[in-house]
Amino acid sequence: MTPGFDNPVLGAQSSFRAMLHALSHPGRIIRLADLPAAPAPLAPAAGAAALAMCDADTLLWHDAGEQAAAWLRFHTGAPWGAPREARFAIATGAPPPLAGFCLGSDEAPQDGATLLLQVAGLEAAAGWLLTGPGIQHETALCVTGLPPGFVAERAALGALFPRGLDIILCADALIAALPRTTSIRERA
Repeated sequence: MTPGFDNPVLGAQSSFRAMLHALSHPGRIIRLADLPAAPAPLAPAAGAAALAMCDADTLLWHDAGEQAAAWLRFHTGAPWGAPREARFAIATGAPPPLAGFCLGSDEAPQDGATLLLQVAGLEAAAGWLLTGPGIQHETALCVTGLPPGFVAERAALGALFPRGLDIILCADALIAALPRTTSIRERA
């Protein structure tokens, strides 16, 4: 079993603050400082986020395989659930349809899942133009390694607002957030 954070309390606090910062400033790329030795195929950032966010009361779904499942169970105690039920999800490959995740309800939109979506790369460059709460004008973000049709599939969830899915993109030690309130416009 590979270790989690060197200091579980400080590591979880540092990662949690970084995720809050990313969610408060959509599209801003944040480098996580304290990274666990997460087993492949989990990216270090995805492992850090899971250790910071999951516990025995957090229903978790992931596609990372048995070694990662054992690591996540050992370090978080989080029970496993199907995408529709999970409050926290990790996709190391192409995720299931986004509409198939827990999207909350009109009365309790905060019950929508948070999806950690591993990607090949994140760069503060041309690709997407993001707008919405937490962005003064617009933010440029280039994401490589997303499944085809991701932007259109995510945009379709907008009709369900306030229900929805918050997404944290993870690439190695980097994260960038796409809260459900953020709009994406692809550059031509």
